[in-house]
Amino acid sequence: MKEEKRSERPWGLWELLFAGDGFKVKRIIVKPGQRLSLQSHEKRAEHWTVVRGEATIVIGDKKEEVHYNQSRYIEKKQKHRLENHTKADVEIIEVQCGEYLGEDDITRYSDDYNRK
Repeated sequence: MKEEKRSERPWGLWELLFAGDGFKVKRIIVKPGQRLSLQSHEKRAEHWTVVRGEATIVIGDKKEEVHYNQSRYIEKKQKHRLENHTKADVEIIEVQCGEYLGEDDITRYSDDYNRK
């Protein structure tokens, strides 16, 4: 199966920038007032760096505002969510590291768009 390079989502989009053995790099844009699902991954960790705008990032029970050039690390199996409470797009660079990086390695706990 061919891997997607770009995917439009109800909350914005993601674009695959680069992939190597055990890692992927994505650009993620979240539209104003939107958020990703509260989720976790069994087989990968993620590093998020804000490159445009101001993101609200939820990791476990902690919720914080993250600004340009700040980053956060999300461990495997840790619940997390990216939110945009501003009036402009938020853009992050996501680096995924792990033994398996498929888009199906996701458990959703809460989703504004009723995805499973």
